[in-house]
Amino acid sequence: MPHDPGFDDYLSVETARASYDRNDAGKDKAAGFSLLWGDGVHVLEGDGSLRKVRARGQTGWIDKNQLGGMSLLEIYFIDVGQGDGLLIKTPDFRHIMLDGGYSRRSQPTGKSAADFIDWKFFKDYGADTIVLDAMIASHIDFDHYGGLDDLLDVDQVAELDCSGITIDAFYHGGLSHWAAFGKTREGLGPFEKTADGRKWFTRLLDDRVSAEAATGGTGPQLRGRWGALIEKVVAARSASGTPTAIQRLSQQSEWLPGHDAGDEVPIRVLGPIAGEKNGRPTLLRLDTSQSINTNGTSVLLRVDHGKARILLTGDLNAKAHQSLLAEYAGREDEFTCDVGKCCHHGSEDVSFTFLQHMHAACTVISSGDHEGHDHPRPRVVAASGLTGFREIRDDKLVTPLVYSTELARSVELGRPESVVAGTGAVAVEYGTDRLDEVSIAYKVTAAGALNPGAERGTLDRMRVMHKLIYGLVNIRTDGNRIVAATMNEGDRTFAVKSFDARF
Repeated sequence: MPHDPGFDDYLSVETARASYDRNDAGKDKAAGFSLLWGDGVHVLEGDGSLRKVRARGQTGWIDKNQLGGMSLLEIYFIDVGQGDGLLIKTPDFRHIMLDGGYSRRSQPTGKSAADFIDWKFFKDYGADTIVLDAMIASHIDFDHYGGLDDLLDVDQVAELDCSGITIDAFYHGGLSHWAAFGKTREGLGPFEKTADGRKWFTRLLDDRVSAEAATGGTGPQLRGRWGALIEKVVAARSASGTPTAIQRLSQQSEWLPGHDAGDEVPIRVLGPIAGEKNGRPTLLRLDTSQSINTNGTSVLLRVDHGKARILLTGDLNAKAHQSLLAEYAGREDEFTCDVGKCCHHGSEDVSFTFLQHMHAACTVISSGDHEGHDHPRPRVVAASGLTGFREIRDDKLVTPLVYSTELARSVELGRPESVVAGTGAVAVEYGTDRLDEVSIAYKVTAAGALNPGAERGTLDRMRVMHKLIYGLVNIRTDGNRIVAATMNEGDRTFAVKSFDARF
């Protein structure tokens, strides 16, 4: 059920500055906030050439000629450190959350994609409930679904500004961690070999009945954090109050429900590769490696709007790419896109041939600081450029573009000058010459770690984080033109690149 925030108008230019003071409207360095093409506004006052608007949770004055736009397809590649987190917002305000990064407790910043979703609905829309038309877990690695768990965990909702959440449908790829299969193989379930030599997983999570049975004690049970997530999904409710629908996705699905070929934003489901044995669904087993199987069975989606195509690849790897190319032999153009999410955070485990078929004009890499995997790898950054769609205009490169959420992130650090302990008459101040006497015990959570590590140090050797700018990459299109935007570190304006959709 789409959530319409009731905007009065939309920004028609690539970017604009809303000034807090009416008299400063139009001045380059006026105090205010930045808006991006397609941003919705509530018009509070109209006065000649200026309009007082509320947008992005703030109020300011802009030129009326900068309005007159329309609602766009927006895809937010959220900075979740190591992991993936995306929000898709269609022109008619359907919202699809695809992955969410690690959970808060496993994030160095203490934030996951849930915090951005909360900001979007509470600050930008002025809503007190998060309304998702769909939530999708691309696969069963915690750096992708931990942030989904944050939204579903009622104990953590109090940390958000919104007071509740509804989810009309939950989608997944089927591969799961099963308690019944034992711990030696990470519980991915039994598999069988077919006459063509390929192997197929035969125990899959499927629909709502399957999820209720797998978490309710009937038959094989899900285990670990994945099992805990599915329990919460089973307890979730839609906007109409009915239980959240649950469905497995594969290339056999063809389209995401509600987004078929006739929709304004059709969404193709291109993977993972599923089969059937004795009337039961199976999933292609790619390797003996647990990680190759979990990553390689990521849900593969292509979001279309007008002439624009965006390919969302999860953590697909080389073996998955090769299997997909075989499955789509003669139809490899299904993978060709204007914007492509780089597979597996910039890992080198990719097929160059698959990247050539993607031929993306813009590649977005989701990777994070202190994540232990050294992503993105130099060869993959180079390959994303080499295989990208090239456009040169006026002796300048228009595309390919390569973005990284890690590179878009920035941190401002300060040097302590003094510290005051206590209040009133008993307050004690330590200046720079005595900061070596102030010892601080603190805990550090490495990306993906389940438990924080204890550390201690003196204040004279420490720095204070003054400001963190998250490395969100914002993609917007009206179906003809595509804008890619990130936040400038200095003045918090948008750095924008635009190019034409080509399909």
